[in-house]
Amino acid sequence: MPAERLTEDAIRTFAGAWYTALDQHVPLTDVLDFITGDLEFRVPEDTFLGHEGFGRWYEAVTHRFFDEVHTVTKVEPVIDGDRAEVRVLVNWQAKVWDPPAARSVWLGFDADQTWTVVPGPAGPRIKTYTVNELAPMPGSASL
Repeated sequence: MPAERLTEDAIRTFAGAWYTALDQHVPLTDVLDFITGDLEFRVPEDTFLGHEGFGRWYEAVTHRFFDEVHTVTKVEPVIDGDRAEVRVLVNWQAKVWDPPAARSVWLGFDADQTWTVVPGPAGPRIKTYTVNELAPMPGSASL
């Protein structure tokens, strides 16, 4: 199946679908449809490579964070042929519980990210994902 052409609308829709999948903790096999097999995924705690590396990250975060809500505030794609550099601003809020604490704590961060997106058989796919900055909201617990 040929890859679909990248468009600004497709990339914006894709970004929303990506965060919905993360919020819902969908099965890893479904999330892999959003990324390339040679993904480079750079987050503050480490860099994860390919489906295997991403799978390790996804397993860890879906078992640590709950009640997650990602709110996309900006998606700015710059399309150059069969790739796009995309600046993404997203507000992420979640809860975490560290046993034996009596209560969970709230986390809130504004994330500035840069993605490289390429066409895939069913729409855009993330090839590189970089968290440039993770700024805590007032009152947020630390990660």
